[in-house]
Amino acid sequence: MRRAAPGRLLLSLIAGPPRAALAQSPPALTAQQPAPAPLASLPPSPPPLGLPLLQSQPSCPALQARINGLVGGEASVWSITVADSQGRLLADLNGQRPRVPASNQKLVSTAFALDRLGPDYRLNTQLWRLPDGSFRLTGEGDPDLALPQLQRFARLALASAGSTGQPSLVRLQLAEEPAQAWWPAGWHPDDRFYAYGAPITRLALTSNAIQSAVPNPPSRLRSLLTKALAQQGGQAQLSLVPASSTLPSEAELVHQEPSAPMHNLLSLANTESHNFTAEVLLRQGAGSWDLQQARVLASRWLSEQGLPMEGVVVADGSGLDRANRLTSRFLAALLLRMNQHPYASQYLASMAVAGRRGTLRNLYIGTPIEGRLYAKTGTLTGVRSISGVLETADGPRYVSAISNGAGSPNGTIGAVLRQVLNTQLCASAPL
Repeated sequence: MRRAAPGRLLLSLIAGPPRAALAQSPPALTAQQPAPAPLASLPPSPPPLGLPLLQSQPSCPALQARINGLVGGEASVWSITVADSQGRLLADLNGQRPRVPASNQKLVSTAFALDRLGPDYRLNTQLWRLPDGSFRLTGEGDPDLALPQLQRFARLALASAGSTGQPSLVRLQLAEEPAQAWWPAGWHPDDRFYAYGAPITRLALTSNAIQSAVPNPPSRLRSLLTKALAQQGGQAQLSLVPASSTLPSEAELVHQEPSAPMHNLLSLANTESHNFTAEVLLRQGAGSWDLQQARVLASRWLSEQGLPMEGVVVADGSGLDRANRLTSRFLAALLLRMNQHPYASQYLASMAVAGRRGTLRNLYIGTPIEGRLYAKTGTLTGVRSISGVLETADGPRYVSAISNGAGSPNGTIGAVLRQVLNTQLCASAPL
């Protein structure tokens, strides 16, 4: 669960400055509290999908027969859907049966966040000076927040506190979510000890993970801030306040640290399957860190896209909650829908690439699939899923395969993808 390594993106991206450049050149600061940042100015949404993807019968009998043969007696534990760019349902096995999707759930949270926030959006961590001379640190869950940024906050707070007559004392509030909201309720307690199950907080140094999850992020932050201030000749008086606390109207922004831009965050969530980032994107896309409200707003957005929602359950943003339910037909429709989106290239470029990068870097090497599958993987005990876009000689194919209990799911998925590449199977499929 590390930061995505810079890789050669195979699709066009709007590239932003590297994080190092951002750290060296902080944004200009204002002397007064700015108005809340508006949402990105987005192009009009494309029209909802029509009925072809939802047709009741597949239109490519030959491909359907091959897929049926590949799953054999395990058909009951599989959901597989294949569609083309015209929305034709080429093949479908249990495509309307809800399954536990594992990290394929990230395709939902990243699509939602990209649509709502835009490709240039950044998460901000901000230091505010309050009217009484104290300070407040607020955040939006930047997954790359680390010690260098913390040291800058300490230095600037200490310098700004010099005008109070107590130059060595920094009274600093840490604005954070309540402890009961750090983990989605559906995450298994055992998962919370591991780095992939780190708590979801607004002020999260190294995504609240070292070798394992940090069990109490505010305590760690207090300790490191106290040390950073002491190293610069200051003293700390730290306290916690709810993240929902309203800033006084006279509060002044002293300094802010922006995250990497949205396309980097999307890649971290989809290419590297970073749970923390996916959870933050769901909440920021909804404009609420109340997970229940974020789930409702994300589900509402999905419905507005004309997607097949029967049986779909959004329980979290990452897929670690086993209460999530998606269908393979829903996922294929979502992929096709996002291909119609104004930010289609950013969404596709955020995915792992077979044999090249991300969670697919070691799969399908030396096969015809290598370099042609852009997809999101998903793995939980008993669950294996891959959903994405497969480039074929006849254009893209939108493929979703979810197994909840198959014996050798990786081999079956690879075999299905090779059949999908054989476009001659569907050469006579009706338009």
